[in-house]
Amino acid sequence: DHFGKKRLDLAGPLLAKLFRGLFRRLTGDTYKYLQRCVESGREFNLALGIKAATITNGLKYSLATGNWGDQKKAASSTAGVSQVLNRYTFASTLSHLRRTNTPIGRDGKIAKPRQLHNTHWGLVCPAETPEGQACGLVKNLALMCYVTVGTPSDPIIEFMIQRNMEVLEEYEPLRSPNATKVFVNGVWVGVHRDPAHLVRTVQNLRRSHLISHEVSLIRDIRDREFKIFTDAGRVCRPLFVVDNDVESQNKGNLVLNKEHIRSLEDDQSIPTNLDLDAKKALGYTGFQGLIDKGVVEYVDAEEEETVMIVMTPEDLDISRQLQAGYQIRPDESGDLNKRVKAPMNPTAHIWTHCEIHPSMILGICASIIPFPDHNQSPRNTYQSAM
Repeated sequence: DHFGKKRLDLAGPLLAKLFRGLFRRLTGDTYKYLQRCVESGREFNLALGIKAATITNGLKYSLATGNWGDQKKAASSTAGVSQVLNRYTFASTLSHLRRTNTPIGRDGKIAKPRQLHNTHWGLVCPAETPEGQACGLVKNLALMCYVTVGTPSDPIIEFMIQRNMEVLEEYEPLRSPNATKVFVNGVWVGVHRDPAHLVRTVQNLRRSHLISHEVSLIRDIRDREFKIFTDAGRVCRPLFVVDNDVESQNKGNLVLNKEHIRSLEDDQSIPTNLDLDAKKALGYTGFQGLIDKGVVEYVDAEEEETVMIVMTPEDLDISRQLQAGYQIRPDESGDLNKRVKAPMNPTAHIWTHCEIHPSMILGICASIIPFPDHNQSPRNTYQSAM
């Protein structure tokens, strides 16, 4: 299925939901105790009124059995949420940590949710899935894939109101019929007259790390919508940014340059046993440093449909030469190991991002198979399951 609207529930939201239910039960019990005390005219005793064991036992029960939810309603709760970690091999342990599960009945013979979808590219592994019952329903995350933890949306709304966004309450459709609607986490918060400027501003905010790197910005030009998502559980992956600033000297090239590579090489001289703040003081860059500099950007499945991604930096050069009017001669070296290239798309005139490496579409187990592109496809699946 389409991965854009899907959300993965990680440990945080799951435990939060469980705790919310247990805390509600605790307050309910305390409320009943106070009511009884008032009716019988006794003194309140907090030690008797608040049963601390409710929360402890509830969390213990759910983590021990995997039945997520109330113990009394065990039938209705979802089973198998917490599992015992695989310790067969190191690879199987790591692979188990990045496993996702789709809560659809296993006996259903529906093919659609089991099939690989175009939006899974770079987010879930195409090879690593069990055979049989759960085939395609249990997936494994790809190597570079990252699940968002969620950030507050209020600062972004505040910022856009300061940038001439008309709040929904004051919006008159007759006065500006062509204004672009602004949605934050699916809630229509206002309209804006100059969407191109707004989108560029918010994008620059994200690239200069003033708002979190995991916020996704989707501009739908045809429907006149600008959607912003800051919620938890969206699946995204990093890409190199291509500089498309009109004033920039570097237009049409990657933002990544020699200086960034040098600073990454300098990181190796910093001792590894220090904590992050101490490393930062010594000038540590790391992957997070690249994100802060706007070299790398996290793009989720829904935003990925609104960007143009080139496969390698080399293809970026070729496409730039084609636009400049050069003829590219076919490679007639006869090298059998040369990369199979898709024909260049002549209609693509602007690239916004560049793939970090095509092999990053694979998961943990599939990426240690030698020459997976020379195997029959199910062989990779069997090897990943071993």
